[in-house]
Amino acid sequence: MDQLSRIQRVSEAGRFAPFPAELFHSVRTRAALVAEPRPKGVNGPPLRYMLRELDFLMSGRAAEDDFDVAPCAEPKLVMLLPGFATHPARMRRMATKLEEAGHTVKRWGMGFNFGPTAENFDRVCQRVMDLHRRYGMKVHLVGWSLGGLFAREVAKRHPRAVAKVVTMGSPFSGDARANNVWRVYQMVTGHSVDNPPVGKHRAIKPPVPTVAFWSPRDGLVHPRASRGQPGERDKEVALRCSHLGFAYSNEAIGAVLTELDAG
Repeated sequence: MDQLSRIQRVSEAGRFAPFPAELFHSVRTRAALVAEPRPKGVNGPPLRYMLRELDFLMSGRAAEDDFDVAPCAEPKLVMLLPGFATHPARMRRMATKLEEAGHTVKRWGMGFNFGPTAENFDRVCQRVMDLHRRYGMKVHLVGWSLGGLFAREVAKRHPRAVAKVVTMGSPFSGDARANNVWRVYQMVTGHSVDNPPVGKHRAIKPPVPTVAFWSPRDGLVHPRASRGQPGERDKEVALRCSHLGFAYSNEAIGAVLTELDAG
């Protein structure tokens, strides 16, 4: 008896179900996406910076001295959007410091960020609209990495509910493979970085004030991709933190507080 016949006999006996065709297709599609070559002339950050990011993941969060936060001039309503494959808890320190300054800080309401789908994007949009109506204020969207791409797209769809978008290490400009994690992204999401279900035109600026934080020490996203070009954002601010440091470092938190006070 050949192997296929044996599998069919066992399946018919009820000991296990046949391998689902949908799962097989998904695995094959993701494998092909991971195997795609990077285009010529497109590069992510240098390996030494990426290794620092990996060291952080292995050792845990880098220590940051506590610092006092001055009261804000005018309290703002803020939503924090986490990076790819991260949970809002990663941005807890930033949320705490913004609240100490007097701002109202909300999570994005989606748990882990495993990439965009039409459904989860609609849910984020609905949450922004709900917050806008509940508090009678426009929402300041602060998005880390992929969270910043979500924020820009939400602001394009609902500009009347959004006061400002602050992106932190978000790859909204240039080639979508100008980073060191695009293959992981494609494996997890099952779609190409060039053809996401939401936000195919990443570089188009939302019709609200838009600030891009970038860092020459970013080990995951190329600085040019997160800095953007004139016309793709209103303002760019250079920081010295790592990519992961955008979520918790004193420098990044201070820069966000400055942008919130700027109105």
